[in-house]
Order: sequence, then C-alpha cells, then structure tokens
Amino acid sequence: MKRHVVIFARTPQAGRVKRRLAASIGALAASRFYRALLAGQIGRLSLDRRWTVWICATPDSSLDHPVWRRVPRARRVGQADGDLGRRMARALRSLPPGPAVLVGSDIPALRSVHVARAFALLGRHDLVFGPATDGGFWLVGARRVRPLPYRLFAGARWSTPHALADVLAGIPAGQSVALSDALDDIDDIHDFERVAGPFRSQA
Repeated sequence: MKRHVVIFARTPQAGRVKRRLAASIGALAASRFYRALLAGQIGRLSLDRRWTVWICATPDSSLDHPVWRRVPRARRVGQADGDLGRRMARALRSLPPGPAVLVGSDIPALRSVHVARAFALLGRHDLVFGPATDGGFWLVGARRVRPLPYRLFAGARWSTPHALADVLAGIPAGQSVALSDALDDIDDIHDFERVAGPFRSQA
C-alpha cells in the first residue's frame, strides 16, 4: 500500500497566517515568511517518491490559489470544519489505504529523513507523534491497519503546553504509540528568533 504525507496548511494570505508572529513583524512580513517556509517544505517532501503528498488546506475555498498550483505532484483537499483535532482526524481517515503521516506546515528543520523515520516507526506501532518543545506536536502518523481511535484528539488543549500529553492520555489501551524526532514550529517572535535562522531575511 502507498504511503501518504499530509501537509496541514493555511493559504498564505496576509492577515490570515502567523498572527502571533505578525503582531511583532507585521502581517505582510509574516505571510511572506510563511509562504517561503511552506514552499520549501512542500518542495522537499513532494519530490520524494517514497510517498504521495497531500496538501490539506484551509480555507476550503482557497484550493485554486496560485501557491497550490505550483506543486502539481501534490494532491489538494480541504480541511472542512471543526476544531484542529476533528480536522486532523478527518484528514487521516479520508485517505486511500496505506500508512499516513500528517505534518505541520511551519517546521523549518523538517526534511524527508524525519518523515521516513516516522514511517519506519509505523512498521511496529499503530501511532507515532513528533513532539515539539512547547508541549505540542508537529507530526502525527497512523499505520491504519485498523480504524483510527474514535476520540483520538478529543479534549486536547490546543496551543498549550498540554496538547501532546492530552492526546497521549486519550489513546485507548491496546494501541501502541511511538515518539519520533523532536522539532519546532514557528508561532511567535521568540520562536522566529530562536529557530527561523535562514528564513529571517525573507521576512
């Protein structure tokens, strides 16, 4: 069965992306930074023939945006409605058969090797998570040989230091879980200054 990589993304429009970062560097600079980061991530992952890349974007009305048309190898779907957990679960459940890994769209250090490691862990585990140092996670993967836990993300306190712990606490007994590489996303100016490095000149 094919492997699937889902990039969970927002359409890079000024004022609609990286709002916490935009409060410090401005909406236009934040959207330019996010667009550069997103383009690099999509480009690297979509060139790898070991998996099929899906762009799962919000809002759904933006699927014909020019930024998505520049990546013809990636398939495009909308996130639809609901909180973050509901949207991620829907994306993982709706794919064709095969193991799937869902990643964030703002991970400067993300490379194909990190995704490959997550798939390797799915050879021995039902679920895999890539932790972030802020208590969240940048990756979730599922082997999908049996149905995804119905309430996998229920009750998670998103955008807090408890997000990953909440999700792990809700996983039913009998589901094996592994943790993959720890990477960081970019949420605010502190993350930007600490992690962004090579992207600073593009903001």
